[in-house]
Amino acid sequence: MEQRLIYLIRHGAIKVGNNKRFIGQIDLPLSEEGISQAKRLQQELSCVRLSHIFCSDLQRSLHTANIIAEKHSIKPEITTQIREINLGNWEGKTFDEISRKYPDEFKQRGKDIANFRPPGGESFADCSKRVMAEFERIVQNTTGHILITGHAGINRTIICHIMGIPLEKIFSFSQDYGCLNLIIYGTFGYRMKKLNQTFRVIPV
Repeated sequence: MEQRLIYLIRHGAIKVGNNKRFIGQIDLPLSEEGISQAKRLQQELSCVRLSHIFCSDLQRSLHTANIIAEKHSIKPEITTQIREINLGNWEGKTFDEISRKYPDEFKQRGKDIANFRPPGGESFADCSKRVMAEFERIVQNTTGHILITGHAGINRTIICHIMGIPLEKIFSFSQDYGCLNLIIYGTFGYRMKKLNQTFRVIPV
């Protein structure tokens, strides 16, 4: 079997304010910086032969995918199964707010990051099952090199699976806005070639 490349990227930056908060599936647009990051990815990937581009239905993922797709004459394929992790009632709230209002739950999350579910949301274990099933479906139903425009939590679950990292260590590596991860797929299975590669935005 011919080796294939899977370009797994994170969407560009979004406006979230100065306080760290739980975003999850809130449908936020790209910021100006995020658009610039997507255009930088477009430049870097313009010479890559892609057969398919996939993204979630959240506008930050779709917008990033559309910018990259401009150079490939490919229409991004939307799948809700690679939406960011669902954080339920915690979405939109700051870390400080949650730690004050729900101190026990916040501590529990820290102790069991893989299996803790926010009220109305999903755990990283839940998210991983959903995402990996879709990831395998995408790979097995395509040929050639593909690109997936993911989210930080989504990318981390895929990378953990490929690198054999337990979900308890899901935050042991970074997924910066506009980053590129490169996965090789062949008879040997999956192998990581690049992790969290970022590109300096070149002023126009």
